[in-house]
Amino acid sequence: MKLSAGKPEEPDVNLTPMIDVVFLLLLFFMVSTSFIRESSLKVDLPQATGQAIPEQDLAVDIIINADGQFIVNEVTLDKPSPEQLSAHLKQAVGENEDPHIIISADANAEYQNIVTAMDTAQQLGYSRLTLATRQTTK
Repeated sequence: MKLSAGKPEEPDVNLTPMIDVVFLLLLFFMVSTSFIRESSLKVDLPQATGQAIPEQDLAVDIIINADGQFIVNEVTLDKPSPEQLSAHLKQAVGENEDPHIIISADANAEYQNIVTAMDTAQQLGYSRLTLATRQTTK
């Protein structure tokens, strides 16, 4: 008796269950994800250890002294109102639509002055804010 070795049948891979699982996972993540965008400011915390950020061109410097004096790109303002700060900030920015603003505050400066500077920049539509810190050594 001679048995002939026939070609083995190729296994049939059914992709339908895998596609169903992928669509169910997609649906689950779409339903469970929150699409609400919360307003926030990105800030760097004081006394950071790590690499320094390289200096960028056309950055606007706001320096806040302990006595409430603001210096916007070398223009000194003694305890300015938010409107005065806004006017000087617009002048310092010029035509740049989204400038990089660096806020350097004295360690003894009032927190309200820092918040005023950040709030004024945000109201003008400037989103690239950085709080300057001093690097500490380990």
